[in-house]
Amino acid sequence: MKFKLIIFLALTAMAGLFILPGFVDADTSPPAEGGVLPPIDLGAPQSADYQQYLGIGGKKVFTIPEIKAEVVLIEIFSMY
Repeated sequence: MKFKLIIFLALTAMAGLFILPGFVDADTSPPAEGGVLPPIDLGAPQSADYQQYLGIGGKKVFTIPEIKAEVVLIEIFSMY
């Protein structure tokens, strides 16, 4: 039993070595003033009324430019 636990922990640690570099290389700087936001996929609301309000009709995922509006306000919080 101990052997299986040691193997599991070793494999988990090795997997972490492959996953972490992706997070380290993530772009952490904000867009330049007046710049363009990167594409952001958003989950569509389940309510058909909300989907109709946003103008995204029946999609499961949508992007900000797909919202049918003259103006879309985006508030970004920096937690760290």
